[in-house]
Amino acid sequence: MADLAYREVYAMTRDQARLRMVMTYTETRSVSETARRWGTSRQVVRKWLSRFQSEGLSGLSDRSRRPNHSPGQTPPHIEEQVLQAREKTEYGRLRLALYLRDHGLSLSPHTIRHILRRGRPPQKRKRRRPLYPALWAWDQEEPFALIQTDVKHILDKQALGTQRTTHLLRHRLPRYQWPACDARTRLRFLAYSHRLNRTNGMAFMILVLMWLRAHDVQTEVTFQTDWGQEFGGDNLARITSLATRYLHPLGGDLRRYPLGRKGYNGRVERSHRTDDEEFYRPYLLSANDTNQFLAVALHWVYFYNAIRPHFGKGMDQKPPLEVLVRLGYNGPASIAALPPVLLDQISADLTLAFRIGGGNDLLATYPSAQGKEKRLYSHGASHPE
Repeated sequence: MADLAYREVYAMTRDQARLRMVMTYTETRSVSETARRWGTSRQVVRKWLSRFQSEGLSGLSDRSRRPNHSPGQTPPHIEEQVLQAREKTEYGRLRLALYLRDHGLSLSPHTIRHILRRGRPPQKRKRRRPLYPALWAWDQEEPFALIQTDVKHILDKQALGTQRTTHLLRHRLPRYQWPACDARTRLRFLAYSHRLNRTNGMAFMILVLMWLRAHDVQTEVTFQTDWGQEFGGDNLARITSLATRYLHPLGGDLRRYPLGRKGYNGRVERSHRTDDEEFYRPYLLSANDTNQFLAVALHWVYFYNAIRPHFGKGMDQKPPLEVLVRLGYNGPASIAALPPVLLDQISADLTLAFRIGGGNDLLATYPSAQGKEKRLYSHGASHPE
């Protein structure tokens, strides 16, 4: 192939290259010489020469390598059941295997994975821009070294439907859920509020740190959040100041994940859907005031942490508390049951107790979740709705 220009070779398709190989044989009349020029074996030359002689140009195209008979392949009607169950539940392969088993269909998670891949249309992957360093959950081996933190807007009609969102408004239940999820064990802590502000955000992280220290957890804790104003926004100087004032005294720190890259906080982000499916949809209507709501939330927190199996990496279908114990924790099991509190009632006093410097710059003014109003908060005031 030394007589071919690089640009010509680079632009060739496989069919064109095989045709040129056949043309080289026509010139040399030697299988060995053709194989030498093309840097391949004589068997390859004979293969494509034979196909060209018997089938013409169509014989130079790739053929399917699928066997004529596949006795181990899942029947089409079974694959259709798996795809329908996936569309209905949106479960991953592990939970889907348990779901199908409960419905009389026993398949391994590996089989389900192949079925889902075959049934999914090809997807284009977006090119990603270079990012500054952030903490990935799967890089963490020590419990509580990284805690992913976020805010969930409970008043979501698309997720909960009109009946539940109307119930939440009518009974003046908290609109905002503050979750913190340990990246290694998935152990979660929850708090609630009527208002979305920075005071509540810092108070929640202080509560989590105090709870861990009360259970003799000495690990240096990094809270990783999004770029919301409730966690300091995009002002790096403010973020550093907040961490220094409120988290450093308790052995904590504050970090952002890259803009637009929720995957860095994927475990707490994914837990929002679990809350909707397994907590708010089944139980929200049973709470008629805030006290009932917080009591039901406590049951949910303990069930999530101590009883419910988890299917993520390194969990082995065990609840977070069991994984935590397996990793060496020998403190009381009550670590899995931090009582959810209403942050509006305690946040101003709690953050005031941890202030190191002066000033009155903690609370902020910014739009509500629906973007229909702006709220101005004054230091030390609570705002029940």
